Amino acid sequence: MFENLEVFRMSNAMATHAGTKQAAVSQNIANADTPGYRARGVLPFRDVYEPASSAVQLRATRPGHLNAAQSPGHAEIQIRDGGPSTPNGNNVSLELEMFQAIEVKRQHERAVSIYKSALNVLRSSLGRR
Repeated sequence: MFENLEVFRMSNAMATHAGTKQAAVSQNIANADTPGYRARGVLPFRDVYEPASSAVQLRATRPGHLNAAQSPGHAEIQIRDGGPSTPNGNNVSLELEMFQAIEVKRQHERAVSIYKSALNVLRSSLGRR
């Protein structure tokens, strides 16, 4: 009965997504002065999250690779289109990256809060505090 609670799966996926997004933001900040570097980003969580009720489709990342199921909130870091670039071809905006970092922090805190709340509800239903 309690093996696959969707709320725990979703909060885990949200925290994982926030970690991936944080990696993209940190790569962008680290390469803010690298000539030709294109800013990277991650799709929003709502676009990559698949509830357990939906069918998970497997795909290989390279030929000969074992098809393994991705986590439900798995997002890949991809080059972000748009944005003005400097004369050296770099399009990283440190101001935008700082806003992205704040958004990531909030997303991670939200995921942890959802997890804690669901755990408290589960404990209360079992008669524990």
